[in-house]
Amino acid sequence: MSKKSYIIPIFIPHKGCPHDCSFCNQKKIAGEVENNSEENIIEVINRYMELYPKPITNLEIAFYGGSFTGLPIEKQVELLTPAYRMKKKGYVKEIRLSTRPDYINKEILSILEQYGVSIIELGVQSTDDHVLFLNKRGHTRKDIFKAVELVKKYDFRLGLQMMVGLFGDSGNTIKRTAEDIILLKPDFLRIYPTIVIKDTYLEILYKKGEYVPFTLEETVDICKSLLLEFKENNIPVIRLGLQSTEDIAYGKAIVAGPYHPAFREIVESEIYKDLIENNLRKYDGYELKELTIYCHPSAASKVAGYKQSNKNYLINKYHLSKIIIKPYPSIEIDTVKLEVH
Repeated sequence: MSKKSYIIPIFIPHKGCPHDCSFCNQKKIAGEVENNSEENIIEVINRYMELYPKPITNLEIAFYGGSFTGLPIEKQVELLTPAYRMKKKGYVKEIRLSTRPDYINKEILSILEQYGVSIIELGVQSTDDHVLFLNKRGHTRKDIFKAVELVKKYDFRLGLQMMVGLFGDSGNTIKRTAEDIILLKPDFLRIYPTIVIKDTYLEILYKKGEYVPFTLEETVDICKSLLLEFKENNIPVIRLGLQSTEDIAYGKAIVAGPYHPAFREIVESEIYKDLIENNLRKYDGYELKELTIYCHPSAASKVAGYKQSNKNYLINKYHLSKIIIKPYPSIEIDTVKLEVH
């Protein structure tokens, strides 16, 4: 068994966040959580330590669910203590947590630094003040920039989270949010399409006809552009699409919206389809019969497309009899080379 890094996930209660954002039902999104104490966090850490292969060289403890720094300081210290103890012993390399931009200040950051936190993720979602207001976020664009500036004064790695298709969102608001994120220069980014989850304000708006979620096709097209733009600006997108839980995977919690368990694969497949078609333009006027596509081995499935969608599309559009995909390690991952017959 081989893996670059291993994560010990610790789900904290939603108590850290008193807000009810339009899209959020934390129990449905993250799964059921319990009131964690130092004792049961130690139990979780030990359980995962036994599960993972030895030796572990890159182990991370990640606090998920809720807004960690919205918890009382003494509770934050209680939860971080066993994680920090493992880090001091050399068993754990990273401690990660997520929070809101308006729950960041110098006192909190000093405590997080003292207890070994190395990665902080901020739920930005949008930088448009009207969109933030409509979705009951409880913070402003100014809060986002202030929080990022504060975090960057310490030795933390900074991640940001962005949502696409929020209530009041448009192509322009998404574009401006992307531009702001590029200005903020996080170490990494997560992008989530907005899904209507049961028992949320968005569900009420959706059922009243006041909110219409983006379609899957629209969202794929938007995220395709975002992925390319962030890549061009050296901002890694480490997640694209909502992570499946038992509820999410079986559709129990989803009312509407562009959810797909293979969302990122679909987006990246579309990027490769565009790349192939751009390369095919040089053969305009030629009668094509067979097409051989050379690509990096790790890109072969994306070149073929989700469930062979790109192959089928190209065969039908260009009246091809056959497409062959040949992986070559020497070809750069974001390029393809074509051979036509």
